[in-house]
Amino acid sequence: MNPTDSNNSYPEILQNFGLTATQGRLYLAIVRIGLSGVGQISKVSKVRREEVYRNIPKLEELGLIERVLGTPQRFRAFPVEDALSRIIQRQKESFNQKTNELKAQKDTLMKHLDSKWSAPSSEEYANFVLVLQRDQIINKLKNLINESQKEINISTAADLLFNLLSDTTPLLESALTQGVKLRMIIDMPETMKSLLTSYYPRLQELESEIGSFGVRFTDQSSGHYLICDHSQAMICTSPNLYGGVKPYLWTNDGNLVGIMQTNFEETWHSSLRIDEIHTSDLSEKATKFAKALNLRDHVIFIYQSLAAKREVLFSYLKAGLENDYAVVYVASEEAVDDIKDKMVQFGIEVEKNMNNGALQILDYTDVYVVNGRFEIPTTMSKWEQLQETASKKFKGLRVTGETSCFFKHGLVKELIEYERSLHKVLDLPMVAICAYNIKDLSAAKNPIDLYTELVRVHGAVLFAGVDDDLGKLEIRA
Repeated sequence: MNPTDSNNSYPEILQNFGLTATQGRLYLAIVRIGLSGVGQISKVSKVRREEVYRNIPKLEELGLIERVLGTPQRFRAFPVEDALSRIIQRQKESFNQKTNELKAQKDTLMKHLDSKWSAPSSEEYANFVLVLQRDQIINKLKNLINESQKEINISTAADLLFNLLSDTTPLLESALTQGVKLRMIIDMPETMKSLLTSYYPRLQELESEIGSFGVRFTDQSSGHYLICDHSQAMICTSPNLYGGVKPYLWTNDGNLVGIMQTNFEETWHSSLRIDEIHTSDLSEKATKFAKALNLRDHVIFIYQSLAAKREVLFSYLKAGLENDYAVVYVASEEAVDDIKDKMVQFGIEVEKNMNNGALQILDYTDVYVVNGRFEIPTTMSKWEQLQETASKKFKGLRVTGETSCFFKHGLVKELIEYERSLHKVLDLPMVAICAYNIKDLSAAKNPIDLYTELVRVHGAVLFAGVDDDLGKLEIRA
């Protein structure tokens, strides 16, 4: 790595090891230049001399550098891997020591507490409890499922469903084998049907094997909640806000649970089975969405057919060209020449826009896997160059990239890190749509975690395409 690259995030990463941003810059400067005095360190790190003097003791304390006595005093950095490994080891030892102390204190406390301090019985619980922490939410949901004797009803959106099932699938399966009835209503676009099949084949089998299990789909938001035995419920208080931990409300209030159960039954009877979902053309909606995008929007687009992919991405790029934006298409699933031909058929003036610099169609080896390697700084530098060039002649830059190459080259972990580096709102003043073939997502290792993480780091999610049809375009902010 180049520790002094002004565009990298290494100093930010070092903050996770207990360094400030300034200390991170100082350490990386010393790593680069070797044995050096304060003047050299200040010059390379671009940190004032007085700040260098003030922060040097902390770097020594952390075991990142050592002081070489002499006149003037000079400093030398320990190798990065060794130094950070020692910090990690100290953190582990500190954590283990603290954990053991807490366990001992807990045991001491429990020995001295008498029965009057015991937890209240279920009859004494409040009718409403706000559950804020993720681990508490998961434990509460698991307890409800374990306590269920007759029926569990779940209403949820696709994104939240994946999080829920990743934590509770074994418990739900266990409940089914014990005769508990389980029904799910999913606020999910039809393009996610194949994802459900790929991610949860066992649930699909259960639907056909066990009469007490069923899944329905709705195109109307019906809330995110779980009801057990018509007596207890967990409600997500902000189902439309993605990212972070969403507070849940637990209740055993009979009136509220009754209202929720009535809502579930009404929605259940108006929802569709998987085989009842139909498709419709997406051209008008794709065009409307493409025109509404703004600078710094970062969108993930999931599609199943090449026709759906082209319809959405070409509409997005065409809208940019018509509004005096430069546009870039990075191809990896289809060849560059094929994309050009399809753009012409779509109605884009390819030759004219390429000649005036408004349109570029690049192979993924020009942007992503360059010289056989994928490196985030290289790709980010390419985007910066393209954006800077576009800004001199056009209102802005719209880009899109097919991501199949990352799956083809076994770079899924690197892909996630790259998407994280872009953020939900782009650091660069451009618009970006990252295009994912649903087949690549379904075939990946741990597809649930992959899909959830990709959705988390994007500002909006698009789904399009069912089988070989264009299908509906669904947008989720």
